[in-house]
Amino acid sequence: MEEQRWLKTLRNCQSLLQVSEFAATCQRCPLRKGCRQVVVSAGVTSAKLMLIGEGPGADEDAQGLPFVGKAGQLLDNILHAGGFSRQNNVYITNVVKCRPPGNRIPTEEERQACLPILRQQYRLLQPKIVLLLGATAVQTVIDPQARITKVRGQWVEKDGVWFMPTYHPAALLRNEMLKKDVWDDMKQVIQRYREVVDANHFPKRKI
Repeated sequence: MEEQRWLKTLRNCQSLLQVSEFAATCQRCPLRKGCRQVVVSAGVTSAKLMLIGEGPGADEDAQGLPFVGKAGQLLDNILHAGGFSRQNNVYITNVVKCRPPGNRIPTEEERQACLPILRQQYRLLQPKIVLLLGATAVQTVIDPQARITKVRGQWVEKDGVWFMPTYHPAALLRNEMLKKDVWDDMKQVIQRYREVVDANHFPKRKI
């Protein structure tokens, strides 16, 4: 019964702000007890490009915003090169909203506990393109058995929405050779964005 009430309250959220306020009270899994704050989202609530990562790290937990550490700064640079920014045309969130201890990969139980919030964000935002950053996002949203090295760069279309798996920016910090792959994926995102969202969108960097 408690579960049903929780889900009903979440589904009754009619704005992304309401979802954020609701998520801030969530205690569905143990992650909330070990983090400083719930990190729900950043960006524009009318954006047609949605980015989904894994979960908050230490910097995100401290600031209450997703992707603000070194990986986030790299992500912002990649977005800027593509003509995107969280201030103008991007909405960013994670699969889980609370930092896993030691930045470990969230467990299946933790992902499932947080998944209804992500689904409500998606339902209210109604994006045209979703950029999935890393294995956790791909496995949660597309296919639990997916391997990021196999599926990155390949479009998945669901009900008229285009999903692009690519590497998490943290992976690029560990292996700079992956940057070319991510930029190749971004070039596809830019082209699809021009096709389905804004024909007048242009990247800052030549593609």
